[in-house]
Amino acid sequence: MVVRKRKKVRTQRGTRTHGRGCVKRGRGSGERGGTGLSGGHKQKWSYILKYMPGYFGKHGFKRPAAVQKEIKAINVGELDERLEELLRLGAAKQEGEKLIIDVGKLGFDEVLGGGRVTHPLEVIAKKFVGSAKRKLEQAGGAAVSR
Repeated sequence: MVVRKRKKVRTQRGTRTHGRGCVKRGRGSGERGGTGLSGGHKQKWSYILKYMPGYFGKHGFKRPAAVQKEIKAINVGELDERLEELLRLGAAKQEGEKLIIDVGKLGFDEVLGGGRVTHPLEVIAKKFVGSAKRKLEQAGGAAVSR
């Protein structure tokens, strides 16, 4: 047997106030104490305390821009892959079997240990990660800090 249901459109037909009590109770957000978090410091304070503790007030600390310094880093594997390009640009020079690269001139501060080193490279930089030093030395090169 087929269940006969009324369409949802038919609900609240003829009820006049649609469950709001009287007509003026259904007017605008003023009946709900304002939209969103308005009244958060007043009538909705208990809600803030319960569900949003720590919402108001200052949090943490922002370091001054003068103190912040972004460290620009490059992987040893990338240096090894781009040797021809670096030689062509004059960023690397060949002395005997070793290739000397000054990453400071390329705009990098630190050398990271990602990738593989297949050529004997002598890399000059401010800072090296331990794995980068190890990989350079295993390939017959050197890590020179300045």
